[in-house]
Amino acid sequence: MQKTLLTLITALCCTIAVAQEKPNVIIITMDGMRWQEIFTGADTSLLNSKKFTTQDSLSLVKKYVAPSAEERRRLMMPFFWKTIASQGQIYGNRKYNNFVNVRNRYWFSYPGYNEIFTGYPDTLVNSNDYKANPNENVLEFINKQAAYKNKVASFGSWDAFRRILNRNRSGIFVNDGFEDVPADKSSAAIDQLNKTQHLLPALFGGEERLDAITGFMALEYMKAHHPKVLHISLGETDEFAHGEKYDYYLEAAQHNDAIIKAVWEQIQHDPFYKNNTTLLIATDHGRGQGELWTSHWSDVPNSDEIWFAAIGKNIAAKGEIKTAMQLYQQQIAQTIAFLTGNVFKAEHPVAEKITVLFDK
Repeated sequence: MQKTLLTLITALCCTIAVAQEKPNVIIITMDGMRWQEIFTGADTSLLNSKKFTTQDSLSLVKKYVAPSAEERRRLMMPFFWKTIASQGQIYGNRKYNNFVNVRNRYWFSYPGYNEIFTGYPDTLVNSNDYKANPNENVLEFINKQAAYKNKVASFGSWDAFRRILNRNRSGIFVNDGFEDVPADKSSAAIDQLNKTQHLLPALFGGEERLDAITGFMALEYMKAHHPKVLHISLGETDEFAHGEKYDYYLEAAQHNDAIIKAVWEQIQHDPFYKNNTTLLIATDHGRGQGELWTSHWSDVPNSDEIWFAAIGKNIAAKGEIKTAMQLYQQQIAQTIAFLTGNVFKAEHPVAEKITVLFDK
């Protein structure tokens, strides 16, 4: 009996060890974040506009304005341009003909997230109110692999991710909108966040909570459950842009940068994640230019223009990529699978991975 028990314990320990050795991937998406601000920081013509800015102009100038694009972008997203730019890779600065675009024909959120996670710009996915996604997503695929089973999760500010990732079919844990994390997946810190989210203003209606709740729920979930693959979707950049609030859009980007920093610091401090985790950061769509910065759609020029960044395991420290090339959003899904040591196969077509990301 003792020998049998010892054998079972040994087998369990070996299984846990193998699972821990398999790489981890965390994907953070910033909804509708323009490449223009990512690479050049605050646009002073928009920041100084009474139509798009309501906060005190002097304090905003001190907070976001500097002579060069490099200085402005560091003011807006200091972690992104200090740590990721020195230890990872950043793509999409069109100044250098480094192009990243969406492939779907619609240029808004549900089609964009479908493209990110399925690798397939399905023309039938044509509405933000679209039904539960019939296309298999890469998170669902990874969750079927033995080392990742029940170790895949998604936290979203917008309540559409239960449909985008087809929670009922995929079986992955998805928490979005104003949902509470259930007791069996909660912790003392998460319980407090569950309560807090209902006491904050619903600035964007009942469909979307504030990003601080989403980001720190995901962070506490990392600490409590150690998911091997985790998606965090932040939405305030898109919401404030649609609301024509450029000052708050910049503020949302800065706050998202702080959430990304907190996630990266957790990766570095937790032995489960340290040296075995890749962090990808992306967006679902771009936005128009000038007065059209608030909008995005297939009839808004330039809103198919996006960017992405990566840092961590298997990502060489190349910084801002200034080589001319063309990459597409649809390549992210296979890239996520590759980072876990898998090849994503589905009944629908899946685009190739971003090979250049792994070049030495």
